Amino acid sequence: MEANSSSFKIILGSSSVARRKILSEMGYEFTVMSADIDEKAIRKEKPEELVVALAEAKAEAIISNLQKNHTHEEEADPTILIAADTVVIYEGVIREKPAGKEEARQFMKDYSGGHAATLGSVFVTNLKTGFRKGEWDRVEIFFHEIPDEVIDKLVEEGNVLNVAGGLIIEHPFILPYVKKVILTGFGSLQVGTTDSVMGLPKALTERLLKEAI
Repeated sequence: MEANSSSFKIILGSSSVARRKILSEMGYEFTVMSADIDEKAIRKEKPEELVVALAEAKAEAIISNLQKNHTHEEEADPTILIAADTVVIYEGVIREKPAGKEEARQFMKDYSGGHAATLGSVFVTNLKTGFRKGEWDRVEIFFHEIPDEVIDKLVEEGNVLNVAGGLIIEHPFILPYVKKVILTGFGSLQVGTTDSVMGLPKALTERLLKEAI
C-alpha cells in the first residue's frame, strides 16, 4: 500500500532523469532540487557506509539551500525530502563515473561475461519533524558476453560516461546481454528489479516514506 501523498509534499533531491521516472511510476507528485556536493571529498571504508553518507550529504546541502533561500515556509503538511546515491562495485572496488571514453570502454569489457554489483541508498528527511533515515540495498548483475561493437556504440553515444561505473542495464543496446539481476541487500536472494540499479530502489523508498510520515 502506498503512503498517502496527499498529506505531504515531496522534494526529490536529484537531477537524475531515471530517479524522476521511477518516483513518478510509484504514483507520487514531487518537485526537484539538486545538490552540488564534492562527492570525492566524502570517503568511507565500506561501500555501504559511503553510499548512505553521499545521499545524506546531498540532503544536507539541499536543506541548507532551502534555509538560506527561506523557500520552505512552516506549513500544516510536512515536506519529505528524498535523496539517493548509487555506486558500482566490481571485484571489491568502488567505481564512480568513468573519467573518459577509454575508462568507460574498459569498464564495459570487464562486465562482459562477468558480473558487477550496485549499491543504492535512499535518505529520507521529514523537514517538519526532523525525522531522518538512510538505508541501502545491493543488487548483483550478471552479464552474457557483450560484443565489442555494442560496447563501442554505447561509449560513442556517451550516456555511460554520466553514470556510476559506466553501468546502464536498462539501455536497449545492453539489455539483451543482461543475464540476471539479483537483489541481495536484505540478507535474502531474490530476483532484483532494475529500479535499484537505475538509482532509486522502489521498495526501500516506499518503506522509508512510510516511516517518515
